[in-house]
Amino acid sequence: MAKTLVEDLEETRIPFLRGILIRSLQDAGLDFKEASHIASEIRNELAAVQVEQQCGRINPFSRLKFRHSLETIGLKSRESDDVVQMLQEHLTNKSIKTIKSRNLARLIYRYLRKSSKLGPAVAHRWLVWHDFINSGRPLIFMIGGTAGSGKSSIANTLASRLEIVRTQSTDMLREVMRTMIPEQLMPVLHQSSFTAWKGLPGYKKTKDGISEALLVQGYLSQADLLSLAIEAVVERATRERVSLVLEGVHVHPVFMEKLQSETDAVVIPVMLGLLKRKHLQQRIKTRSNNVPDRGTEHYLQYFDEIWRLQSYLLSEADRANIHIAVNENRDKVFSEIMRFTIATLAENFDSTPERVFGAKAFVDDNYLKN
Repeated sequence: MAKTLVEDLEETRIPFLRGILIRSLQDAGLDFKEASHIASEIRNELAAVQVEQQCGRINPFSRLKFRHSLETIGLKSRESDDVVQMLQEHLTNKSIKTIKSRNLARLIYRYLRKSSKLGPAVAHRWLVWHDFINSGRPLIFMIGGTAGSGKSSIANTLASRLEIVRTQSTDMLREVMRTMIPEQLMPVLHQSSFTAWKGLPGYKKTKDGISEALLVQGYLSQADLLSLAIEAVVERATRERVSLVLEGVHVHPVFMEKLQSETDAVVIPVMLGLLKRKHLQQRIKTRSNNVPDRGTEHYLQYFDEIWRLQSYLLSEADRANIHIAVNENRDKVFSEIMRFTIATLAENFDSTPERVFGAKAFVDDNYLKN
């Protein structure tokens, strides 16, 4: 059985003993509870399992990383913690110091299948997700929604949790185009998405406000101007085989449909929304505290146009069978998007655990069995 040895100044080696360390810490003035906690933390650090990746790189076992991996397939935080705790205890009890990543993934798959609380359905999601990771195919998230729907927040969460380094906002693309094309030549481009009608030739605002048709026409005119730039960003990501999170109000359902049929990347289109006016209005007010330069007064002045534009986008998404997520809680929306992603991947899934984890993983896995 492998042991952690401690070497003193006289080069004498003895096994690391948590009880001895607790007493030493108490002699130094710590109470038992604090000394016990510190000793446990040190033991866990010293006993850290090393995970060998397929490329040969070796990294220490990370509870946080594996908890996030499990949350990626739709598990709740508490469920993920329970699985990771089981995993760490199993490896510690078996005195395993190094394990291949495919064996670790296989071990989690086996545990999920046997779990009375989780079971085969969750294990299958884990299997499908790992099959995709091994495929090398890029993943393109397209996050649409009107102002205040939380696009940037969800995009950042997806990029962070999935370690996607390439993100793109259509607002930034619009800003770049504005520096290249003067307002006199393209006035629609220099308006907000919900006031783009102001740049249309010969528009007239009546006492009754702006018609639905004019509001949508202005939005579509601006979205069309940005479509080539958006396509170029997606095409480059696909060509370079890198995943991408694209977010913005200009990600129109028609564009989502078109892209899905023209690329071999895995495209996940999602339209965000808030179904109550007061919730969307409060979100716009709140974000001014986080990003003071967003010009909240401008958004609130045209809130009715923003609300009507959202209704149009949600209706178009529903017509095109684009997934709609009500963004009232960021973690729940992340989980919902990932469940939708894995369901999309599962449509064409035809592999087996032996192929996903490697046939050798099932041979090497024998020494992990109780």
